[in-house]
Amino acid sequence: QVQLVESGGGLVQPGGSLRLSCAASGIIFSIDTMGWYRQAPGKQRELVAVTSRSGSTNYADSVKGRFTISRDNTKKLVLLQMNSLKPEDTAVYYCNIQYQFRGYWGQGTQVTVSS
Repeated sequence: QVQLVESGGGLVQPGGSLRLSCAASGIIFSIDTMGWYRQAPGKQRELVAVTSRSGSTNYADSVKGRFTISRDNTKKLVLLQMNSLKPEDTAVYYCNIQYQFRGYWGQGTQVTVSS
């Protein structure tokens, strides 16, 4: 059974940094894409960043230059380094993987950017 466990969320002041981590278990074959999404109150879930099996990346315009996604295929981890955080980055952040033609989601981790 595939499971995703996220960690690293919390409260941070504007301009601060956080690093989110997502560990996948129950994985036998290679994971296709790994990514992060977020959902703010009253808004739809949106893509933040995604990385392919080859390591190519794609970012939402709102986070380009501030966030960096990376993955460790051996450890089945995907990381999101978030720098220069803004209040508008406040949301629940969800890890997502595409594996064996199915999508899987983590439980979400809260990120709050506030002074």
